[in-house]
Amino acid sequence: MEQITVKASQSSYQVSVGAGIRHKLAEFLPKSYQNVFIVSDTSIAPHYLDDYIASLLPTAKVTKKIIEPGEAAKSKDMYFDILDSMFEAQLDRKALVLALGGGVIGDLAGFVASTYMRGIDFIQLPTTILAHDSSVGGKVAINHETGKNLIGSFYPPVAVVYDVDTIKTLPEKEVRSGYAELIKEAYIGDAAFLDQLFAREKLDKENEDQLIKDLSLGIKVKTKIVEADEKENDLRKFLNLGHTLGHAIEAEAGYGTFTHGEAVAIGMLFALELSEKRFGADLRLNEFRSWLERNQYPLHVPDFPAERLIKRMQMDKKSENGEVHMVLLQEIGYPVTEKIDHGQLHEAVTSFLERMSSV
Repeated sequence: MEQITVKASQSSYQVSVGAGIRHKLAEFLPKSYQNVFIVSDTSIAPHYLDDYIASLLPTAKVTKKIIEPGEAAKSKDMYFDILDSMFEAQLDRKALVLALGGGVIGDLAGFVASTYMRGIDFIQLPTTILAHDSSVGGKVAINHETGKNLIGSFYPPVAVVYDVDTIKTLPEKEVRSGYAELIKEAYIGDAAFLDQLFAREKLDKENEDQLIKDLSLGIKVKTKIVEADEKENDLRKFLNLGHTLGHAIEAEAGYGTFTHGEAVAIGMLFALELSEKRFGADLRLNEFRSWLERNQYPLHVPDFPAERLIKRMQMDKKSENGEVHMVLLQEIGYPVTEKIDHGQLHEAVTSFLERMSSV
C-alpha cells in the first residue's frame, strides 16, 4: 500500500492506495462516524457497496443513495434529490458522506457534502483510474445547462481510500482514459515515470503492484501542484495539458464518442507538437504516438472545421478575452501557459486535423 499526504489550506488528508483496502475502511476514517451516507451508482454498487458497508463500525447507521451512472447525474435535480434524502435520513453535521464511484460520483457527492448544513465530512472512494485525478485536490461540482462544472466549490475530502481491486471490472476504454491522465502527469512533473510508461509494452489493469505504483506517482505529481496552488490561480492550470483541444474535440464529436482521457490524449499530441515548434525541445513525440497506438487509443479525428474547434477552445477556462491560452512544455517537466496567436492556431489546428482525419 502507498500513502500520500495532501496539505490543503484548511487541513491535511491522506490518500491511501492499495489492494483489498475496502475491507479495512474503518482504519482510514479520521473519526468514529455514527451516521454514514453513501452515494454510488448502479454500475459500481452491486460489486463493492456491501464490502465497504461491512468494513464500517458496526454501530454506524448507514443510508444508501444509488443512482444511474453517467454525466447526466451531475444535475441540479439530482443534487437536490440527494439533499432531500440526507434530510430524510436526519443526518447531522457530524455525519459522513462516502463517494463510491468514478469522477461523476465524486464531484456530485462532494458538492452535496460541501453544502449540506454548510459542509460535512466526505471521503472519496474512487473506482476508476481516471478518478485518481478528480478525487485529489478538492474540486467538486455539478453541471449547469450552460456547461460542465459551472456550479461548484473547493472542498477537500477528509480522506481518499483507493482500492485498486475495483479497477479490475473497468472496460479497456476506461483504462485507456485513466492512463492518459497519468502520462500527462508524467510529462509535466516526472520524467522517470514517463520512461517507465514508454518502456512498457501494454497497459495491464491486472497487475496490482504496477497499478498502485502508477497511481501513486501520478497522485504525487498532482499533489505537489495542488499544494502550491489549491484554488487554480496559476500553477494548477498546468494539469490541463492536452485539455484545451481535447475538451473541444470531446464536445464537438458528442460526449461519449471519445472518453475524456482519449480526447485528452489527442489534445496532448497537438500540444506537444506546438511545444516542439515553439521551444525546439525534444518531447519524445514519436514515442508518445507509438505508446498510444500500441495501447489502441483512437487517433482518428473527424475533419471538423478548424474554426468550430477554435471557438470551443476560446471557451476554455484558461482563455482570456477570447484569446486561447494553452499549456505547453518548454521541456519535459517544465510546463508553461502560453497565448496562441489566432492565425498560428488556425494554421496548426487545420494541419493537425488534416493528418488526424486520415489516420
